[in-house]
Amino acid sequence: MKYVFIVNPHAGETDTAAKIKEAVEILPEKDDCEVYVTKAPRDATAYVERWTAEHPGEKVRFIACGGDGTVNEVFSGAALKENVSVTVYPCGSGNDFVKAFGGAEKFLSVPALIAAKEQPLDLLKVGDRWADNVVNFGFDTTVAITINEEREKTGHGNKNAYTKGVVKALLTAMKNDFTVRADGETLNPKGKALLCTVANGQYVGGSFKCAPRAKTDDGLIEVCLIHPISRLRFVKILTPYTNGEHLDRPDMKDIVVYRQAKKVEVDAPMGFAYSLDGEIIREPHFTVEIVPGAVTLAVPD
Repeated sequence: MKYVFIVNPHAGETDTAAKIKEAVEILPEKDDCEVYVTKAPRDATAYVERWTAEHPGEKVRFIACGGDGTVNEVFSGAALKENVSVTVYPCGSGNDFVKAFGGAEKFLSVPALIAAKEQPLDLLKVGDRWADNVVNFGFDTTVAITINEEREKTGHGNKNAYTKGVVKALLTAMKNDFTVRADGETLNPKGKALLCTVANGQYVGGSFKCAPRAKTDDGLIEVCLIHPISRLRFVKILTPYTNGEHLDRPDMKDIVVYRQAKKVEVDAPMGFAYSLDGEIIREPHFTVEIVPGAVTLAVPD
């Protein structure tokens, strides 16, 4: 098997490429390894597609070295390809995807990533794009936009950006216009909501356990919509929502709509924005579908 480490040089606060190259040099498999440093947004996807086209039939594992955006790009390039597996060396600011598998620490040993066991991973198909973790909108999108703005200013994300995003959303995004249908059922007939998460993974925004029941290989999308509420009530539910308790709390049943589905359709006004694994996309009408086992994931013991 070949092992290709795809490094985002802008993820994290250290020279990840140098660290990866140093770790590779002492591997017994070093002659089967290569390190590629991305040059621009979406370069990781293009590189995976190019590599697999140039090495047809060769067994390869791509290791996404970066944050959730890098993970998305690598996994998108590997989707539906044979003899290809993927895994993650998490060195971004949020590292949400790996939280469903035990957290970042589990993935920070290069030898463990080489030896990791393979399992199927579902992906979300959104038009011509893929999502491995969460598509979210409403309150969450305002938070994500703020995070991206902070990243543009500083060159990297940080946990303070999440807090700034929440404060801004409290002021401007408590009641949002969109309608969500899960397998044909309209979840908010009035066309208003605080937020909605359409999830394959469990976490979003660095710490919010938005989909506590999510399994990444069950062929189902986790849909959670929260109706508009006051700022006072928002403050009261923030901790249970962060901890992933919102689906089971009696005091939140009147505002939480939860479904498992295979297809989710969203209709919204022009200019509407949603977040796809952290990337902001402006599109008023879109559909999310689950593709079971779209990629093979390697998870360390």
